[in-house]
Amino acid sequence: VGQGWQVTIGGDTIHAAVIVNAAGAWADGVAAACGAAPVDIQPYRRTVVQLRLDYPVPADLPLVIHVGGDFYFKGESDGRVWLSPHDETPVEPHDAAPEDVDVAIAIDRLQAVVDWPVAAVERKWAGLRSFAPDRVPVFGADPHQPGFIWCAGQGGVGIQTSPAVAALLAAELGAPPPAGMIGDVDPLPFAPSRFA
Repeated sequence: VGQGWQVTIGGDTIHAAVIVNAAGAWADGVAAACGAAPVDIQPYRRTVVQLRLDYPVPADLPLVIHVGGDFYFKGESDGRVWLSPHDETPVEPHDAAPEDVDVAIAIDRLQAVVDWPVAAVERKWAGLRSFAPDRVPVFGADPHQPGFIWCAGQGGVGIQTSPAVAALLAAELGAPPPAGMIGDVDPLPFAPSRFA
């Protein structure tokens, strides 16, 4: 710290003026390793299953979300659907794997509303969606650790929001302000200083 950062990886040493903490579920751990206070980023496991059905589900079936938020599914091809129990199980940061109970819950919830027989569970996987305590993304300079920049807590919208967040962060670091609607976004509500 001081005039920047020095990180040793294997036998190589890397020098940088800033560190951008885009570590997802591990963001608080990276912050602590860099001497910054964590902001209580909480990872949650989300499960997705690919089912083959004994029913001709059209591939252009739109995304269907249960009105109570209990599950969602999307048609694929050849009688297949992607299905999620819309789970948010709080977990420690780790390489997530699907739990059999979550797969069973997803299938049970689907079969409670449609009469499509399940022929097979073809694939199943899980990932981590990470949120700050207020469920709002955290990006910007840490208020107490110079040169430490947060980019965490995007929850389930990281892919959709990453171009805008990157442009706003780049502007904070000296790049030209983003054009158009992104340039009109006030970054203050997303600043890590709200947790200080």
